[in-house]
Amino acid sequence: MNPDDGGTEKERAARRGAGSSLTAPALRRYSGWMNQSTGNLPPPPQSIRFVLARTSHPGNIGAAARAIRTMGFWRMLLVAPRRYPDPQATAMAAGADDVLANLRLADSVRGAVADCERVYGLSARRRGVNLPELDPRSAVAEIAPMLQQERQVALLFGNERSGLDNDELSVCHAMVRIPSVEEFASLNLAQAVQLMAWELRMAVLGEVPAPPAACDEPASAEQMERFFEHLFATLHAIDFHKGRSAITIEQRLRRLFHRAMPDARELRILHGVLADAERMARLAEEAGKP
Repeated sequence: MNPDDGGTEKERAARRGAGSSLTAPALRRYSGWMNQSTGNLPPPPQSIRFVLARTSHPGNIGAAARAIRTMGFWRMLLVAPRRYPDPQATAMAAGADDVLANLRLADSVRGAVADCERVYGLSARRRGVNLPELDPRSAVAEIAPMLQQERQVALLFGNERSGLDNDELSVCHAMVRIPSVEEFASLNLAQAVQLMAWELRMAVLGEVPAPPAACDEPASAEQMERFFEHLFATLHAIDFHKGRSAITIEQRLRRLFHRAMPDARELRILHGVLADAERMARLAEEAGKP
């Protein structure tokens, strides 16, 4: 967004400064010009969350808060932001104070999405990570029915400059790429957040029919991580890799089980299988001892 586009001269000057070094009083005045505060509005329950990882500029946090609030959403989590809280975030939120008031900080992406059943990572770079790739509308077509069932879903956004790294993408079930033009593909963080929030809003207004409720509780991201830890430990215990690097196999297994979307009961069965495999490996090891 060009800071000189739209609004009064006073607002344009404030936007130019919000990207650099406005004083705290000036930032508070800018926030007041743009919108009445929503800080006293109790937020309704929501199962969609917007997760911003390693955000560099606090103004982008505020702009993202404003973006989701205009579409009726409020749940936002920050993972290791460079600066927060910060008056520039308050200013750029432009009155979306309920979003900032209910904002939560997490130490890691895995912690931020631990109870989520599905995680969608926004990325303009493929980075060699082979995930199912969706455009925003296709992603929201998957998400909307889950929200009607009040299932926990996360939209994950990376650092402004570098995007999501491979470790962050490894917790995602799918990658969402906004189909911008190849020669100028980079979107501002808040613009990407706004686009996804708008697509979700349109799905809500379209009243997508709810599918039948699942019989068993789907596995959360935290449950999937515990399963992956058990699976990878078992593969080492039975010497599956035979001295070769485990990284590629582990990435492929992550993709396989994310596609399968096992529920909690299915994971318990798989844990049982792995426990038996570990037991047999121990028995074989003991039998081979002199």
